Amino acid sequence: MAEIRIRNTNERIQGEDNVKSFLENQEVLYEHWNPTKLPAELQEKFVLSDEEKQQILNTFDAEIRDLAGRRGYKTWDLIALSDATPNLNELLKKFEQVHTHTEDEVRAITAGKGIFIIKGSEDVGYFDVELEAGDVISVPENKAHFFTLMENRKIVAVRLFIETEGWIAHPYDDPAFQKA
Repeated sequence: MAEIRIRNTNERIQGEDNVKSFLENQEVLYEHWNPTKLPAELQEKFVLSDEEKQQILNTFDAEIRDLAGRRGYKTWDLIALSDATPNLNELLKKFEQVHTHTEDEVRAITAGKGIFIIKGSEDVGYFDVELEAGDVISVPENKAHFFTLMENRKIVAVRLFIETEGWIAHPYDDPAFQKA
């Protein structure tokens, strides 16, 4: 279940209803899918064949299509990252820069953990959303953020897009942002 840490105060927000309410107030969509739908052999697997990726997408097909239908997403794929991913550190450096997009950035975590760092309202500032299997988040277009892995450095996530070529990051220079 997702957990939030507000960076300015170190306050933690836990529990699905509390997390959902906080994120809704920050214009961020949060949902939870049942991660146990995934076959046991794929629940902790982070190096996936094309067939296994398709099996994961098929397992969550109803949820993906429901979300896509409600939010206008037209295409989706699956990303799997772990220490076995070639050039993982270089890839993470690209992710770990505050940026915006001209469409939502959506992740439905099917295995592992990840974290979105998002610029909230003026009274909140930056906050971390720690995600695990079953958590679904949509950061709205033009909202400053970035995504990275947590200490286990393993994640499998469905990504949904409006633009068929995927999203493009636009750097967001913010002196108020601190990596801590």
